[in-house]
Amino acid sequence: MSAELRVFHQRTDRTNFGQDNGSNRDNWVKEQLSLIPAGKRLLDAGAGELRYKPFCNHLQYVSQDFCQYTGTGDGQGLQTGQWDTSRIDIVSDIAAIPEPDASFDAILCTEVLEHVPKPEAAIHEFSRLLCSGGILILTAPFCSLSHFAPYHFSTGFNRYWYEEVLKDTFDEITIVPNGDYFSYMAQELYRIDSMGQKYAEKGLGIIGKIARNILLHYLWNMSMADKGSFEVLCFGYHVTARKI
Repeated sequence: MSAELRVFHQRTDRTNFGQDNGSNRDNWVKEQLSLIPAGKRLLDAGAGELRYKPFCNHLQYVSQDFCQYTGTGDGQGLQTGQWDTSRIDIVSDIAAIPEPDASFDAILCTEVLEHVPKPEAAIHEFSRLLCSGGILILTAPFCSLSHFAPYHFSTGFNRYWYEEVLKDTFDEITIVPNGDYFSYMAQELYRIDSMGQKYAEKGLGIIGKIARNILLHYLWNMSMADKGSFEVLCFGYHVTARKI
């Protein structure tokens, strides 16, 4: 079954341009959760700090995580500082969740697969756990900086990866790009000052910030005229699929 690629251009102002990766994802996930009928049983796989639990009040919500990351990791790359997984329901490997076959109507897995050594095994486990007709809701980066190290095993996933790993046991696959080449580049321009201070002991300074703002202006105009640059670079993909 081929996947449907849907492209949404929701940007109307520059307020969060280049900094809307997370808000785009949050809005999309909330919408998908709202579409699940009340009373259905949902697994939040790799749930971490239960970011989306408040939007699952109409569902039988079950969380899972391996609960080994605490916020500091190995001190390399981007770390959160603190990370509380004390409210997780099921502590297990994401590829070996102790629940019966076909025991969930929906599975949510957001920004987790890049932290799994063998992400295909996680997809296989989701297929086992979902009942026929069950809905899988996935997000992961297309390209990401090292974060949560040492539990960071892949920088991201292309749309073709989703199509390949989902094709045998899922249909009605929908893939939505989050952002485009120009918004991703804007995101990294915003990071330059903090990255320079951390790794080169040198920030942008006044001239550098003026130059950055000029580049952001051009990137904004290009993004507004964009005709498909997500195919080479974007924040990530938002995916839904139905278990056959």
